[in-house]
Amino acid sequence: MGHERLGAGRLRHRDVFVGTTHVTVTVANLSKDQPPFQAEFLVDIGAIDCLAPASVLKAAGIEIEGREVYELANGSVVEYPYGFARVSFMGSETVTQIIFGPEECEPILGTVALENTGIGVDPVSRTLRRMAAKPLK
Repeated sequence: MGHERLGAGRLRHRDVFVGTTHVTVTVANLSKDQPPFQAEFLVDIGAIDCLAPASVLKAAGIEIEGREVYELANGSVVEYPYGFARVSFMGSETVTQIIFGPEECEPILGTVALENTGIGVDPVSRTLRRMAAKPLK
């Protein structure tokens, strides 16, 4: 199952996609000393990292920490800056890497944030579910 039909701007690290599940996510800088950014994020289990438009991340006080190479849905390889942010959704919070994406990009919630909070995607209902326990095995 490929991602080509989803268009550029989407990140792909595995050929797995679970529908169009969205969740309200709040993104804040690590010290929470500036107003956070809140939006509906696409849950994409094919994306490792989170992504949001660069301007909203900068406005929330997220700082660029480095650059990384990513593969887009159309197969092209691009380099984007990233930073670290507090990402909150469904009553849970984690610190994770977030990509400073293009202004027109749809915000993406990636698998690292999901796994860090013990939340997964039910492939049948396409809904997010809290795990009974986070695996340590």
